[in-house]
Amino acid sequence: MQKKNIKTNLLNHSNAKVQLLGKYLNRYLNIISNDGYTEKINVFDLFCGQGEYENGGEGSPLVSLRQIKDAYYTSISKKSKKKPKINCYFNDIDENKINILEKAIINKNLHYKNIGELVLTTNDYLIEVQRLSKLFKTFKNEKGFVFIDPYGYKEVKALHIKQLMDCNKKAEVLLWLPIQFMYRFSKNETPESLQNFINELGISNEIENLNNVWDFIDLLKKGFQNYLGNNFFVDNFSLKKEENSVFCLYFFTSHIKGFEKMLEAKWDIDSEQGKGWNYGGNQPSLFYDHKTNPLVEKLETFLKDKPRTNGETYEFTLREGFLPKHTNEILADWQQIGKLSVKLGNGENARKKAFYNSYNYYKNPVDFSKVKFKIQ
Repeated sequence: MQKKNIKTNLLNHSNAKVQLLGKYLNRYLNIISNDGYTEKINVFDLFCGQGEYENGGEGSPLVSLRQIKDAYYTSISKKSKKKPKINCYFNDIDENKINILEKAIINKNLHYKNIGELVLTTNDYLIEVQRLSKLFKTFKNEKGFVFIDPYGYKEVKALHIKQLMDCNKKAEVLLWLPIQFMYRFSKNETPESLQNFINELGISNEIENLNNVWDFIDLLKKGFQNYLGNNFFVDNFSLKKEENSVFCLYFFTSHIKGFEKMLEAKWDIDSEQGKGWNYGGNQPSLFYDHKTNPLVEKLETFLKDKPRTNGETYEFTLREGFLPKHTNEILADWQQIGKLSVKLGNGENARKKAFYNSYNYYKNPVDFSKVKFKIQ
């Protein structure tokens, strides 16, 4: 069988990647478009590629445009007094790819001027990152979403993520990395660019103790989280093409609601574990042998340490990569067997399954401590 040209064909793992991007954008655009505050949403794709491929696959820019068009015309609440403009900025240093993309957008009728601006550029990635980090600081009633899908990893630095994120909750970033290659070279004959990346995240002393690529994925997440600090949220989604071909998406945000929406998109794709996608033949399988951290065990340790409020429990759940409904199921079981007490502020028992484990209670200082959980 003739091997497909990866430069002109969208491969299965890449299709899963843009599927996740599309699902998240759908949620992101609906939230921001209806917040009654944001006037402009700016979507940036810094390594956009050609968009349309010989095998009929659609890359990130076309998937993004479909979600944007759908959100603008069908999903934004009619109660909104004014729809925010949704501007798209697609960049790739390869001029030929930008030309193919431009023709595809026109042929597929994926963009109308009234939605917002459409800008296609062929700038160097490093120039774009510096430009955006300055641009975001000028935003008032605007939001930015940045998708970074580099050709390798040599140009990407943790500092770039920090520069883009350090703008008063104005931006979110989705980063795609070829994890398998990075892990392999982190063990032997590590190139300077990768060593610098590892040193920047402060994880160089832990590399030798890793047993597999999954440990490397978790270590990078830990490194990103420590580097950015607790005011930011970091998570990842793994894509396994074959035994020795693993990729990973890392997501960065400063807003916990956006973080929850990304987790929802992950669990929508992988309903078993919310962790990854595996292509094991002719059909994709969402379940593979890399097990998630057991929420039951982690939640029990968290609540045994000391009584926790519903707000603390909500944030803990999300940082562990799970959704409130997962925690609520565990809490309900523990409450049923008498293992968990749930107390209101006045010391009385809360009614059954009244856990107040959601963003609506988290965001309100009064409701943040609506109840307290304690393991009996």
